[in-house]
Amino acid sequence: MEFLANCLHDLTALGPGGVPAVMGALFLAGLAGGATHCAGMCGPFVLAQAAAVADRAAAGGMLARLSGAALVPYHLGRLLGYGALGAGAGGLAGVVAFGTGFRFVLAAMLLLAAVLMFAQASARVAALLPRLPAPRLPRALQARLAGLLAAPTGLRGVALGLMLSALPCGLLYGALAGAAATGSALGGALAMAAFVAGTVPALVGVALLGRFFGRQAGPGMRVAGAALFAINGAVLAAMALRVVA
Repeated sequence: MEFLANCLHDLTALGPGGVPAVMGALFLAGLAGGATHCAGMCGPFVLAQAAAVADRAAAGGMLARLSGAALVPYHLGRLLGYGALGAGAGGLAGVVAFGTGFRFVLAAMLLLAAVLMFAQASARVAALLPRLPAPRLPRALQARLAGLLAAPTGLRGVALGLMLSALPCGLLYGALAGAAATGSALGGALAMAAFVAGTVPALVGVALLGRFFGRQAGPGMRVAGAALFAINGAVLAAMALRVVA
């Protein structure tokens, strides 16, 4: 029973301050990736939602426009979806680590996350990695997404965020490796919640300014993003060494 409890909500698998450190690293990864990756990959979905609520937002003034750009239901759906993925990754890693006694599994997850963060920082390294094919969604799912994008408010916006959180993404895999390293479902969910929070500012910027945001912020954000990813990689690698020391 204690073993199961550890896999569900133990926050000490990485030692004192381990989970907050992973959360901080993934939050910074979200900030960096939000501007350099998510704004391009998720931008069309964000722009479609912003366009769908533009008339109502414009009629309500600046406050309504800001509220419309925030796309709260969509980001809530993303939080729930990514949190569930993080909980599954953390719980599964906890089962393996605590059930077998191979605690180095957690260190391996941290190292994997570090490698993926370094890959994000370096275009040369990223080019050497196998590229995933662009996701092809079933027609029925495409039709469902189109319906949700047409009116992305309330529970429809939450459902949209949930559905899109399952799309394959290299940055997501790095974040999930970090979440798995927490060794518990709760720790994994918290780590992914921090990651989602980091991606929100850039996506709100896209909703407010459209593609102008990417053009203006692009060059500087790419340099800053590379630096943040490199820092994240170093932090996660150092944590891995601490786990096995």
